[in-house]
Amino acid sequence: MKIAVIGAGLIGAAAAKYLAQAGVNVTLFGPTEPSNTANYTGPFASHYDEGRITRSLDASPFWAQAAIASISRYRTIEAASRIAFYTPVGILIAGPNGSETVTQVIATAQHQGTSATLMDGDGLSKQFPYFAFAPSDCGVWEQGDAGHISPRRLVQAQIALAQAAGAHWHKVAVDHVAPKLVHVGKQAHVFDRVLVAAGGYSDSLLGGALSLDVFARTVAFFEVSAETAHQLSTQPSLIYYDTQGRDPYLLPPIRYPDGRYYLKLGGDNIDVKLGSSSEISDWFRSGGNPEVRDILQDHFHQRMPKIKVNSYHMAACVTTFDRSDLPVLRSLEPDLYVATAGSGRAAKSSDELGRLAALMVLDQARPSWAQCLLNTT
Repeated sequence: MKIAVIGAGLIGAAAAKYLAQAGVNVTLFGPTEPSNTANYTGPFASHYDEGRITRSLDASPFWAQAAIASISRYRTIEAASRIAFYTPVGILIAGPNGSETVTQVIATAQHQGTSATLMDGDGLSKQFPYFAFAPSDCGVWEQGDAGHISPRRLVQAQIALAQAAGAHWHKVAVDHVAPKLVHVGKQAHVFDRVLVAAGGYSDSLLGGALSLDVFARTVAFFEVSAETAHQLSTQPSLIYYDTQGRDPYLLPPIRYPDGRYYLKLGGDNIDVKLGSSSEISDWFRSGGNPEVRDILQDHFHQRMPKIKVNSYHMAACVTTFDRSDLPVLRSLEPDLYVATAGSGRAAKSSDELGRLAALMVLDQARPSWAQCLLNTT
């Protein structure tokens, strides 16, 4: 059986790995990361980054279970690929006492059996003196396996394992897909089955067959010295749910390819929908929204007022949602499948999402906890 996977990102790379390891003939389509963003005309990806939060704590039972399954395999993926991408420094989810979302997170943690510590405002301030919390805040601290990953290196690891299992990687952008067909320029490649895992570009490739919301997102980076990064070496990742429905997230200092250390803050509350693939690419080339950047900078200094920042910059990315707030993993037509809509939570869970996609394409049963995906439309 010959299977094409469209999209060499987090979900697509994982799916290609599992399909190749199942013994089928797999071809992965997707370009490499562009070296010059401003002049690049092809499709982009949000995994061109070094920091994504990983956690099993989640208000959604599905997303919690998908994360647990993925996290349990991180070390195996690292060892097999010889590419390190995982830093288990923990995760803190906090907000005003009585916050509905924090309450849901606690309930899900108890149901899943996740080891987590519930803390009041005083406890938070004592345990995490570099953060500023109010006495009325509360938090859930997950230690152990939670922390952050490098999505860029995770993709590299998955592709390396896929190729080791026999997968072929065509580093090109795809123009259009149909059942059994993948169009690249004037060429049409024939396969037995086609899986589209192209993130926000999936709907354009499929001719508008999906009803997805693709949102423009801006993230801000805060450069700190190597000394400060060392002092914050035990800082957990943080998500704060405030009273206005915002959920900014903050990652600890991470060393980026330029050799500098940055804390990363995201979670803008300005929803700008993107439509066509050209709109998505234009957004990536823009580099982000300065208005959102300023909001994120204010939030950073409120949350970490004692930290000296050497420089600031921002970047653009996108998040893709289905109305179910679950990923879309389903058959569109015979021999044509889709795996997309990461809902801003796909990076940490991408290995399991890729495995579920591979099971779908191979007509194999999903685990019982993932049966809810059968109802996504």
